[in-house]
Amino acid sequence: MRIPSTQALRALVSFARHGTVWQAADELNLTRSAVSHQLRMLERDLDFHMLNRVGTRVELTTQGQSYADDVRQALLAISGSAARNIGRGVAGSLTVSCAPGFASSWLCNKIARFTAAYPDVALSIITPRRLGEVSNPDVDLFITYGNGEFSDMEAEHILDVVTSPVCSPAMVNRLGGMPEPQDVLRLGLLHLSDHEDWGQWFSSVGLDPGLAATGVVFSDMHLVYSAALAGQGIAMGDVILSEDAMSSGQLVRPFEQEVRSPRAYFMAVPHAMVDKPAVEAFRSWLRAERAQSFSLPKMQSASR
Repeated sequence: MRIPSTQALRALVSFARHGTVWQAADELNLTRSAVSHQLRMLERDLDFHMLNRVGTRVELTTQGQSYADDVRQALLAISGSAARNIGRGVAGSLTVSCAPGFASSWLCNKIARFTAAYPDVALSIITPRRLGEVSNPDVDLFITYGNGEFSDMEAEHILDVVTSPVCSPAMVNRLGGMPEPQDVLRLGLLHLSDHEDWGQWFSSVGLDPGLAATGVVFSDMHLVYSAALAGQGIAMGDVILSEDAMSSGQLVRPFEQEVRSPRAYFMAVPHAMVDKPAVEAFRSWLRAERAQSFSLPKMQSASR
């Protein structure tokens, strides 16, 4: 069997992650025909059937998905090896302030890869005193939730927030199913910071947004998810950051309707810290991890 090209393997991993040729092409900055060609050539070089064609759609076979998972791990290992060698010589302290929901749902599941790549960086991760706070003088880099307006900082968009109602399966079972949107009021609403999250969703399904002014308001998303997991009500959950809980069956989405929040997650660095080697290392690492994890529009940068 011929050794596949790295370009073809990257095309496979991107296609497996997104599920469509056009999204893979967008991520790799290639044409759709180029991605399709790479997949066809890869399948030709393998000793098993990798792709199924259903009408105009292309999907991975079970063997193809398994192979794509192995390839993804191999590419991560190669990337990690390069990062570890690049990381030698980068030293010093680094304090990162991270929004609690993002920290517990995503960052804490990845951070060992940063410490392995940069073993000489003394990393501390803290949570802000209040959601969106970016004024702590002891912090080198902020991962924060807000509208993107940061004074005297260099900011990068990390992740848009798309939300949908989530709750424990027991809550749905208690009602015998949830056929109508207004049934969420019977479960008890769980809010982040204010009533805006549920107000937007009520408007999107044709209900009075004023109905959202009930329930419990929490100061961070980690507390919201904890209450939802414990069956204390129904929350507007980030469909990306709550993906693991839904995959494991701890949370369910009773409705398909989604709303995009006017706020998002950003990485913000004070101008005085931009050239600090440990900060540069963390920013590069987070960009790479983000590209592997989230199939949303590419990160954009803006100086403010």
